[in-house]
Amino acid sequence: MDIIEAIKKRRSIRNFKNDLIPQAVIREILEIARRAPSAMNAQPWEFIVVTKDVLDSVKSGVVEKFRAGEKLHSEHSVTGWPADSVYRDRQVGLAKQLFQALDIKREDKNKRAQWMEKGLRFFNAPAAIIICVDRMLTEGAPALDIGTVTQTICLTALHYGLGTCIQDQSIMYPEVLRKFCNIPDTKQIIIAIAIGYPDWDFPANQLEIPRESVDKITTWHGFD
Repeated sequence: MDIIEAIKKRRSIRNFKNDLIPQAVIREILEIARRAPSAMNAQPWEFIVVTKDVLDSVKSGVVEKFRAGEKLHSEHSVTGWPADSVYRDRQVGLAKQLFQALDIKREDKNKRAQWMEKGLRFFNAPAAIIICVDRMLTEGAPALDIGTVTQTICLTALHYGLGTCIQDQSIMYPEVLRKFCNIPDTKQIIIAIAIGYPDWDFPANQLEIPRESVDKITTWHGFD
């Protein structure tokens, strides 16, 4: 797939088919993605790929904690949007699109909780890629590098007919991941990528999410 086409085509997939992904395919994706740029070639990323019974245990573990009312928490700073800001407006706009497509009313707490659980379960993906960094690195320092490798994984996945969703919902109970994936305390869990074959009949997967125009987000200098 042409790189421009891939960038335009990539979207967050929020429901997947049950088909398992061959390990060789995920290995090829990571072989390509590891070529992503990083500051002074530090390559701070480490991948943990989870599927089948291990992933099922993780899904059950995080949902159990959520239903027990345990507060969501992560091992790194989570993005926040000031109430009166364009960033918050964009986030709310996305939520409205999703809830309308899925017929989830604002006052329907049960359906909202079910949707939250779906995110905690990696949107039913048959596999997940957990990205970690070594705790010896300065907090936040490798964020740009992790972003580049994450995007590279998602774009490469399209070549193999796979969809992805970059998400932090499913890592909000990191102790569950540590337990079932044997992640040592020396590693910091940063982000997860749900990966699988998209269920294109699922309404949320058909949404066209708006982007700001170039003219609105760009200042030009030195051009005629």
